[in-house]
Amino acid sequence: MPRINYHRGFKWIAVPLLACILSIVPGLVRCQDAPFGSELSPLDGEWIFVEDQTEGRPLEQINPPMSSRFSFRIEPGTVILASGHGSGHRDVRLALDGTPTEIQGTAAGALTRYRATLKEGVLSYEVEFVRAGGLADERVIKREFHMTRDGLIVRSNLELTPGVGSVGLYRHAEDIPMPVPAKATLADISWLVGDWAGTRSTGASQEERWSPAKGGAMLAVSRSVGSNGKMFAFEFLRIMERDGGLVYIAQPNGGAATEFVLSEISSTRAVFDNPRHDYPKRIIYELGANGGLTATIGYLKGGTPRRFEFNREKNQTSGAWLTHLYHALVEFEIEGRKNVNGNHGKPEVTSQAAPARHTERAAIDALGNIEIS
Repeated sequence: MPRINYHRGFKWIAVPLLACILSIVPGLVRCQDAPFGSELSPLDGEWIFVEDQTEGRPLEQINPPMSSRFSFRIEPGTVILASGHGSGHRDVRLALDGTPTEIQGTAAGALTRYRATLKEGVLSYEVEFVRAGGLADERVIKREFHMTRDGLIVRSNLELTPGVGSVGLYRHAEDIPMPVPAKATLADISWLVGDWAGTRSTGASQEERWSPAKGGAMLAVSRSVGSNGKMFAFEFLRIMERDGGLVYIAQPNGGAATEFVLSEISSTRAVFDNPRHDYPKRIIYELGANGGLTATIGYLKGGTPRRFEFNREKNQTSGAWLTHLYHALVEFEIEGRKNVNGNHGKPEVTSQAAPARHTERAAIDALGNIEIS
């Protein structure tokens, strides 16, 4: 991982150091007088998992020490656990002197107790769960946050190997470099065109239907149907030519668009990456020797990627089906360059935003109603 000039990390070090230097001059602020808010200000904002730095961890166990995406808000003398801290609560305000913050549970006597401290530039907090009747739960979350030149180091008591805690590197999205795009055109990925369907081990069916390239784009929809016959997930997909390469744009359940840049291409394999996304960070399509298609999602390195197996359907219907869907989506126009530019999948909706919501609903209805032979 390349070393970067991490400006927030410098501020973490510089503010208390300046306070100490000033303490040498009579009448000026002393080291211990440096306000907590100033020291912790670099923690403010959203953090994205970059890599597992747990020493000796096997490749298949690579995992973040907490959520892949979390955020803090910082106020003088207070840290606010805004989101992604895994305790089921948002915007939890913690004093930095160990004073507990308690949030009552739904059952009588149940509560969640938080404590935070700041010592030698390391923010620590723990989360204790108290069950109904006042009985302490064995689960206690413990985490430490330490700013470095490479980013934010997070240590937790999450043990994938007994006795070994977890360590991970996080950065703000704008400080995570994007991959160098591979040169390609849609002709290089034409092997993906067609109707693909498969069955999971749970009995659920899954499908992806990719249109031929036209106008610099390939369009697709995916749908997952449970063993009970009801759709539980769908996705709008695009692969577009841009700046001599390809960009994969995903909208799970019709939501915000997230972009992945083509980083590797061959006659049977395409790899799309977005290290600024929480999960997945990588999407791989691979054509097998038997003609089947495998789609894999996961981290950039290691872990336990999720694999989806498809076979090409004999009766290809993607052209007519996608045309029908296109008419349902004609006013749902998403400007798809936001995530690569650091806006984390927050698309800019055109002036037709209000009718777009109506046509998105129509598209969802279409996904549930169209029969595929």
